[in-house]
Amino acid sequence: MKLLFEKLKDKKMPQSEYWLRGPVENIPALLQPVAHALLQARAEVNEALIDFPLNKLWEKPAGVASVAFHLQHLAGVLDRLFTYAKGEQLSSAQLEYLAAEGKENTSISISDLIAHFNKQVDISLQQLKVTDERTLTDIRVVGRKQIPSTVIGLLFHAAEHTQRHTGQLLVTARIVSNK
Repeated sequence: MKLLFEKLKDKKMPQSEYWLRGPVENIPALLQPVAHALLQARAEVNEALIDFPLNKLWEKPAGVASVAFHLQHLAGVLDRLFTYAKGEQLSSAQLEYLAAEGKENTSISISDLIAHFNKQVDISLQQLKVTDERTLTDIRVVGRKQIPSTVIGLLFHAAEHTQRHTGQLLVTARIVSNK
């Protein structure tokens, strides 16, 4: 068995997914899955969009959302859901950002969109670090209708929603860049 591990150590092994890499430092135990999902999404988005053609950024194959929309939405939804998790309502700037998601803007570069998403993941991870696990079942309200949720519900929804749009982005990026 020892020999097998030594042989494996010498091979170039692909990096395992974040959930298999162990705890993310300073993230509460119950929030590790959220951190793992966000880090995995960031890694996959950044890898998939290396050398992505700028002229394909707003393309909508078969009418599905563009890569640009997914990048905007990934950052925006993290910002909004983490705001609600803090017990705050959205600012006018957040509402303006939401209204602009998906509206074609050729002055935005792909590197700007990726950087904005990466920054929002960092902000989200920082918030996870200071989230007290004892507050996870505390009620939080969402939107103008004040729909009830919980801190943990919002954070986990942010993670799964990020994963869902990451998958959609990856497929769209592959389709439009292979035309």
